[in-house]
Amino acid sequence: MSSYFNDPSFADNFISVKTKLDQQQTAGWTPGPPVMSGLGCRIHADQMIPVADGISLGADIAAPAKPGRYPAVVVFSAYSHQLQNTGAPTGTSETGEGPVFADRGYVHVVVSRRGMGRSQGDSVVFFNETDVDDHVAVIEWAARQPWCDGQVVLFGTSYYAVVQPQVATRRPPALKAFFANGTDTDYFRQIVMYGGAPQVDFLTLWMGANFTEAQERLHVPPMLRAVLSHIFNSPLKKIWEPAVQKRMADVMDHFKKNKPALKYRQLFADWVFDGKTRATNSIPEGPSAQLHQIDVPFVIIEDMGAMNLHRFGAYELMQKASTPAERKWLIMAPPEYALPVYRWQLEALAFFDHICHGADNGYASQAPVRYYADGAPEGECRSASAYPVPGASKVSYYLTSSGADAVTHQLVPGLPSDGRNSWAAVPFRAVVPPGLDEVANPILTYDVTMNEDAEFIGPITLSLLFSCTEIDSHVIARLGRVEADGTYHLLSLGSMRPACRKIDELRSTPSEIALDIDVPEPLVPGTPVKLRFSLPPRPVALKRGERLRLDVGSRTDLLRSDVAHGFEQFDMMVPPYFSRNTLHYGPDTCLTMEQIAG
Repeated sequence: MSSYFNDPSFADNFISVKTKLDQQQTAGWTPGPPVMSGLGCRIHADQMIPVADGISLGADIAAPAKPGRYPAVVVFSAYSHQLQNTGAPTGTSETGEGPVFADRGYVHVVVSRRGMGRSQGDSVVFFNETDVDDHVAVIEWAARQPWCDGQVVLFGTSYYAVVQPQVATRRPPALKAFFANGTDTDYFRQIVMYGGAPQVDFLTLWMGANFTEAQERLHVPPMLRAVLSHIFNSPLKKIWEPAVQKRMADVMDHFKKNKPALKYRQLFADWVFDGKTRATNSIPEGPSAQLHQIDVPFVIIEDMGAMNLHRFGAYELMQKASTPAERKWLIMAPPEYALPVYRWQLEALAFFDHICHGADNGYASQAPVRYYADGAPEGECRSASAYPVPGASKVSYYLTSSGADAVTHQLVPGLPSDGRNSWAAVPFRAVVPPGLDEVANPILTYDVTMNEDAEFIGPITLSLLFSCTEIDSHVIARLGRVEADGTYHLLSLGSMRPACRKIDELRSTPSEIALDIDVPEPLVPGTPVKLRFSLPPRPVALKRGERLRLDVGSRTDLLRSDVAHGFEQFDMMVPPYFSRNTLHYGPDTCLTMEQIAG
């Protein structure tokens, strides 16, 4: 490179990229004035960044049009970055918009890992040590460039967020902060084997959308990307985006039909057929055991619309990182499945201004935890001093029978009662006679009516005394809020495989009961066993007269919501057998939540 950049192509900058900040950008506040603004943007496409072993990674760099020395925002992932900044509803626009960052005085560097797009080398296993080494190398490379002031921060969503805590445990000297939107800390249990079952639906979608041979070779010239950004971010977006959102299930089904490149199909087979234990699965462990090595400031966004992806990692990060309490922030965001994902950029820029420039823009006074409670006034952002919330009291609701299996049963805050109820577990997409659910109910339902206003925020645990007519099954639990007029609001979904009921105490956290699935213990048909598992936390404000509802079944497709409603929830290929599952009531069968004072 020259003293600044290789001369940018005239064609690459002939048309400026059109940005669109039309999603949620800040959590309950208005930042003070930016440190810099109005600097414009120059696109430097297809830059090659040397990492190691003679390998260079392809990158697109958006820099302020005005030469100078600026902090670098590094965004690193496994994906091709060719459709970023276009506004195309591909499901992979997760880097933020380069021109937005550049105009505010940051150099936005988007890098693809080895073997993807124009990046050299070959690498298949995601999140491996080579990836982390390369990520560190990119950070240090950026810090040395004449256009950088030596400070590097990280940004991104999903994969771009998952890699951030992992590289932060290495403590690269130039890394000053990171901002992650949706992350994981234990890749085996939070990505590949959620609740003891392979994530077949998600992995098929993920690989079909991102790792086909066409995606590996994809190259979209910057001028074409800019043209596409004007098309996708035109006023017509108000028309096409809702239409696409309503059809997201169909769009996802289309991606699932795409054939991934051979090496990714081999990886899928390894994970799903052969990698049933930590020792045999090739996915790296993740940073869970090293989170205490993180000491830089960070912001973590946790989308409340996720179920079996990007859950629990944010809370573990908050609890274990050595970053001072006043230098780490958790935002529990309302459900929003957005394509493309351009959320939280202004929040991130205010955070980066505070960290990199010491800006007195109000970030230092933001509460360590900000959250949106379902049932609270729309748009109201609440706060807490830590997570879990200090002073919250545990409240247990005991599951109690109201009679026949198919009726609505009770959640009782007082003494537990005896009895039992059952549901019929039918394998996913099994062919059965129409109307079977009328004689063999697939769900048990419980609720409690609030006698007074109540607010819950924090870990959610379901304990069950469970028996089955088979050697294994699956338990899916759904928690919801029901308004006085009957309107239902989904709060959370949790999942576990009864044969994998042993608790991994070493890996468990206050927010997540980690299950040890390495050695399944088959059920003895008809013999009750104790199950305990976590539901992803979701803050909720219940008004007097509203109901808290718990549904228990065995199939995600009967209990989950849809991405069109803002939820990111993937079907699980469970249960494995036709069976009758029974809950036995008493002190071992209850729902436990954390309630805060009103």
